[in-house]
Amino acid sequence: MALLDWIAPESGLRVEGEGVFLRPARNADFEAWRELRAASRDFLQPWEPTWPADDLSRAAFRRRLTAYARDREAGTAYPFFVFRSSDEALTGGITLSNVRRGVAQMGSVGYWCGQAFARQGQTLAAVRALTLFSFRTLALHRLEAACLPTNEPSRKLLSRAGFAEEGYAKAYLKINGVWRDHVLFGLVSPLRAALEPDQGVSV
Repeated sequence: MALLDWIAPESGLRVEGEGVFLRPARNADFEAWRELRAASRDFLQPWEPTWPADDLSRAAFRRRLTAYARDREAGTAYPFFVFRSSDEALTGGITLSNVRRGVAQMGSVGYWCGQAFARQGQTLAAVRALTLFSFRTLALHRLEAACLPTNEPSRKLLSRAGFAEEGYAKAYLKINGVWRDHVLFGLVSPLRAALEPDQGVSV
């Protein structure tokens, strides 16, 4: 798939969820994305990497689209915007990144939600939709996620989405300019697990 196909509406990739749908970002999404991010800056910044000075510019958005397309073509990441189904309002974003094949068959889930849409269930629905996409469409075996220990809403969200808390990583990611510890979560595909032979049984 060419870069322009990925950026254009004709790309057709769309993932349905409960009350939401996920699709790749388009040039036409810029204004809604900029307004949502700008209005949510103080809400989001404590949980994200430091924003570049030009982060909300059209040029930066275009660079994002190009990077998104490149990652998708390489099969290493699947970035989506999240939209509310009832009115197609942009509510946030979600990405399956660091996709590894071979003996791993796994990827990492990350997400953000605009402040106006927080605690309304759209992000949970998006995580569940991306989980099904990862396991059913991409045939991955395992998903991982991480959040700051103090981010209790995110910890609860991941638990409700089926992820299990698995560990604690020191200085795991640089968030808002500081290397921060993270709680690690994991989820193994029930679809793949059902196909695995029983342990200790010769096949």
